[in-house]
Amino acid sequence: MSRDEDSRPAAEAGETILSLAGVDQLALLGWNDANLRLLEARFDGTITVRGEMMVLRGPQAPLTSLAAAVRRLIAMAAHGQALDAVSVSYVLDEEFGAGEGAPAADAGAGEPLYFAVGARQAVRAKTPGQQAYVDAIRGHDVVFAIGPAGTGKTYLAVVMAMEYLKRRLVERVLLVRPVVEAGEQLGFLPGDLREKIDPYLRPLYDALADTIGPGRIARSMASGVIEAAPLAYMRGRTLSNCFVILDEAQNTTVGQMKMFLTRLGLQSKAVITGDITQIDLRDKEQCGLLAARRILAGVQGVAFVELDGRDVVRHPLVRRIVDAFLRDEAREGGRC
Repeated sequence: MSRDEDSRPAAEAGETILSLAGVDQLALLGWNDANLRLLEARFDGTITVRGEMMVLRGPQAPLTSLAAAVRRLIAMAAHGQALDAVSVSYVLDEEFGAGEGAPAADAGAGEPLYFAVGARQAVRAKTPGQQAYVDAIRGHDVVFAIGPAGTGKTYLAVVMAMEYLKRRLVERVLLVRPVVEAGEQLGFLPGDLREKIDPYLRPLYDALADTIGPGRIARSMASGVIEAAPLAYMRGRTLSNCFVILDEAQNTTVGQMKMFLTRLGLQSKAVITGDITQIDLRDKEQCGLLAARRILAGVQGVAFVELDGRDVVRHPLVRRIVDAFLRDEAREGGRC
């Protein structure tokens, strides 16, 4: 009997019974029932778990939405997808916020992308937006990921680069960032040029360390399999058999973006990430990321993925902060 067949309305109005047979209840309900508390906070009724049954009682309209949300969470848990505050809140927002027209989560979404060193679970896409991002990388040679902080733009790009490297679909990985100060001056930082540049590349190093382990980074960089460099060093190069990540692309000029995109050689893939709400260029009209979105829309082989607050996978408060800033910018017409 399928789980949908086990899930049935009870005779009493305003009550739905869901079967939890074969479901890892710790994964579904969360540590110390953290996920269960999120469900209760969005439902004007009661949720009771008895053995392998979950009983929902309350007003019919929210009851229907909550039952649909729980069924999706059960399917996600059955596929081994981690259920944390981010993923549970995403499902609840879709079922309660967007109503019946909300897109249904693909039960197969969140398949393992990479088994990170030291991680107890495989790295997975946590939201439908992230899954669309991963699918775009697999299906296109040039992918632009545009979205706010915390949506996994850089992290997932690094994970996919390591997966392509492990499967020998590319021979090396190149991590690139424009060196643009956000209030500080690069020249005042201590050390030689390499030591000045390293802080700008630190987010990429952090993603690498989480994926392949800190010990392998130095060896891979010494052998040239992984390279990190500022965008200015790309001029004149041809990048073949390479997975290239251009991070913080909102701080590239139009000329720099054109220069970078024309570096690609045979058997190469480029992922360009950026947040257009955090442009540090003095002349924002010269933003290469905005120009690329306008000029390259519809070009075959190029994909644009727009992530938003629903895809934020950091602390749940980050999502609320992002949304608050977006509302303020809308009111102020984008004025900082």
